[in-house]
Amino acid sequence: MAIFQWLNNQLLRMDWLSASVRGLMEALGIDVGTRLGGSLHFFIYDVIKIFILLGVLIFAISYVQSHFPPERTRAIVGRFRGLPANTLAALLGTVTPFCSCSSIPLFIGFVGAGLPLGVTFSFLISSPLVDLASVILLASIFNWPIAIAYVAVGVVLAVVGGTLIERAGLQRHIEPFVLDNPIADVPQAELTRAERLAYAREQVVDVFGRVWAYVLVGVAIGALIHNWIPQQVIAALLGSDKLWAVPLATVVGIPMYADIFGTLPIAEALVARGVGLGTVLAFMMAVTALSVPSLILLRQVVRPPLLAVFVGIVTLGIVAIGYLFNAFAYLLV
Repeated sequence: MAIFQWLNNQLLRMDWLSASVRGLMEALGIDVGTRLGGSLHFFIYDVIKIFILLGVLIFAISYVQSHFPPERTRAIVGRFRGLPANTLAALLGTVTPFCSCSSIPLFIGFVGAGLPLGVTFSFLISSPLVDLASVILLASIFNWPIAIAYVAVGVVLAVVGGTLIERAGLQRHIEPFVLDNPIADVPQAELTRAERLAYAREQVVDVFGRVWAYVLVGVAIGALIHNWIPQQVIAALLGSDKLWAVPLATVVGIPMYADIFGTLPIAEALVARGVGLGTVLAFMMAVTALSVPSLILLRQVVRPPLLAVFVGIVTLGIVAIGYLFNAFAYLLV
């Protein structure tokens, strides 16, 4: 256990990097004990750490993900029905590289391929919400029990949400053009090892291109929260003893559009300032699963009644998860 903890601290938390940044700043005459110095340390350390982990993790995970192109994902899920199909779709969503917006074309493909609506929504909820790289980054900021619990509740939310949507019988509220364009089952060529490596490199470049600005903004906001906003102000708004904290964090997160990598530094700073773990996770989930741009895109393929049911189910699920984590956070820290 001690070895595992040491590896976790050095490889994921990168305590060596924090100490190195601190030492360099002190050598330059910058006092990290001041607000400005502490903010600079937080910003430099978190940005470097997140970018290093992103580069390594996205490359490794993308190589694995190259075995799960959209066509193969549809074929695997299409072999099952009912709750097993929803569960499998939610699990596949955790290992496929699709954000909330890029998941929409997958939604069209799944429905066009004849997969049940509930199965499609289980994938749609899980894919942006639970990402392997973000889970490891979550462990680097908090710990493994929290990261694993986040995966578990994310998958449960996807399965339950998809099942409820299926039972609501809202198939008629899919836009006709989606149903009128069936997807042909075309055999896909197997990639060579060199092609998989090239794909992994391309994914690293693509992910960096999409998230670097969000990471910088997220870390900057985290540094501001961590060192400049008084703890009593944050506690008054989002303290773990405030019943409105979880719904407020969820509502605040929905209008935002940011990758989960950009929300992690904010989450780290909020927890450090006394905000409940469930409140922070509710904010992260709302940003990644219910961002306004993704809802606008989803509206292009489903009608308002189905969209409203989707938003309602996911919102209630996120709020319930937030309260659950706040109630039992002591078991995870």
